[in-house]
Amino acid sequence: LLPTRWRGGPRPILLNSWEAMYYENSLSKIEIQARLAKELGIELFVLDDGWFRKGNDSRSSMGNWECNVSKLPGGIEAVADLVHGMGLQFGLWFEPEAISRDSQLFRTHPDWILQLPQVSPREGRHEYLLDLGRDEVCDYLLQVLHRYLGTGKIDYIKWDMNRSISEAYSCTAGSEDQGKVLHRYILGVYRLYEKLTEHFPEILFESCASGGARFDPGMLYYAPQCWTSDNTDAVERLKIQYGTSFVYPLSSMGAHVAAVPNHQVQRKTSLRMRANVACFGDFGYELDLTALTEEGKEKTREQIRFVKKYREILQFGTFYRLLSPFEGNEAAWMVVSEDRRTAIFSCFKVLASPNPKLKKIALAGLLPEKQYRCSRAGEVYYGD
Repeated sequence: LLPTRWRGGPRPILLNSWEAMYYENSLSKIEIQARLAKELGIELFVLDDGWFRKGNDSRSSMGNWECNVSKLPGGIEAVADLVHGMGLQFGLWFEPEAISRDSQLFRTHPDWILQLPQVSPREGRHEYLLDLGRDEVCDYLLQVLHRYLGTGKIDYIKWDMNRSISEAYSCTAGSEDQGKVLHRYILGVYRLYEKLTEHFPEILFESCASGGARFDPGMLYYAPQCWTSDNTDAVERLKIQYGTSFVYPLSSMGAHVAAVPNHQVQRKTSLRMRANVACFGDFGYELDLTALTEEGKEKTREQIRFVKKYREILQFGTFYRLLSPFEGNEAAWMVVSEDRRTAIFSCFKVLASPNPKLKKIALAGLLPEKQYRCSRAGEVYYGD
């Protein structure tokens, strides 16, 4: 299903700006984060939400998609030039399907949203949804996205969709066609992706819908990876990534090392554990790099070197689930190279326990008659 270019192509290690800046973007913040990212070995800087907002919250500007030059003088092209000048790729966040009441687009086309007749439309996350079953809406969004992607300065797009469809009613469809609104909406999404990926095959698209709510084959055909969940807690991610792996390959699962205490559940986990979970996916970081200690920066460099060395195996090897996080306090999994000469194994213990008994976990996917050297301590074992 994956687009040809990305079917076997390694995914870049990224830094996403969200948990470092939220809506409060500035060129100085971006420059500091991008410079640190380059020093640590990160390959792609992604500017998340906030770049087009007139304020520092979610209450306005969705639908206009004009960069707020009071935050970012010179606009997105200036940001892209800054990031590219440091030797990094540049990515940008969009939520093209949504529209704010406080936007020029809504004032011009209030009838473009999904809404029930004779009922005041309801906001969700301070936004409505555009009716993507309508050609004129899709044509408008294509123009907007072409305006940015056509500059040749964007390498990656995070396409988000955060609002549930609560009023599946189209102003232009007859009563006999209202039952087709949801289907036509998704066909509109596909049409946008089809046109954009056809014109810009070199751009990596990551789909997102409050995280992984659009992890489906139709979307994977256009966007070869999905942001697996907005929950970035390493312990929660054990279940999220383990479950997702039953259906989708590791190369399609966005996985980031986030800040602690975790911004979703307030849990503290070690930098090592966060990276060990995230490396079994499309590895990246989503935290304020300036908050890392010197020791933390060195550990981060080591993590990035490790992922770069084994990226091909981690993203495209054969994945084995060994211990389910849904069934106990431990979880374990491993990935094995195509030639079965190299395997990467990870075991996680969620809560500490006193005086634990010695446990053994049977590995999988190894060649029984071959000898393997354990990189941690150097012992040699037969595959069986």
